[in-house]
Amino acid sequence: MDRSRLEAFSDGVLAVAITLLALNLTVAGPGHGTLLHQLGDRWPAFLAYLISFVTIGIIWVNHHALVGNIAVVDRRLMFINLILLIFVVLIPFATGTMAQYLTHGGMDSSVAMAIYAAVFEGMSLGFAALILWTLAPGNSIHPVPVVRHRSVALRFTLGVFIYLPAIGLAFISPPAALVVIGLVAVYYIFERTPSPGPASEGLEDR
Repeated sequence: MDRSRLEAFSDGVLAVAITLLALNLTVAGPGHGTLLHQLGDRWPAFLAYLISFVTIGIIWVNHHALVGNIAVVDRRLMFINLILLIFVVLIPFATGTMAQYLTHGGMDSSVAMAIYAAVFEGMSLGFAALILWTLAPGNSIHPVPVVRHRSVALRFTLGVFIYLPAIGLAFISPPAALVVIGLVAVYYIFERTPSPGPASEGLEDR
């Protein structure tokens, strides 16, 4: 398989996942209070949509940068990519479930948030595996210098170490866990993955 097929398949999956998020943005309709009141009651859905949309968007941007720098597509890479996509397609389900139960309180609220955080943890592990694969010798067109491998790995696998405690935090304070997950999304907006370019020696700075 060449890079274009891998990227096209991944783009299709990401596009479907990001579109499905919007299906959770509904209101009960006339006869269930004023529209403003209904919109106010649905704030968890809108916040969850924003966080999940931004996260999937960041995955798409960074995935594009990574694939553009891949020298060869092998069987291991394809399976790593599938692991990432498994969790990406679960994000709409986790988002809708979390938004529905977040303000209800009790164990259901905690479990829903824990599921949401767990899906993000799985997604982060998949992307971390993809990053680490690109750092291996011969896998990148413009490889990151060996002396920078550790810093690159730490910077771009940070989510793995934050989403995991967010799962536990969900059972203490679901809203706090949501804030933590949102902050990870903000972090990755400004953090870039290794990208190709004639002058590239690893990570391009903004």
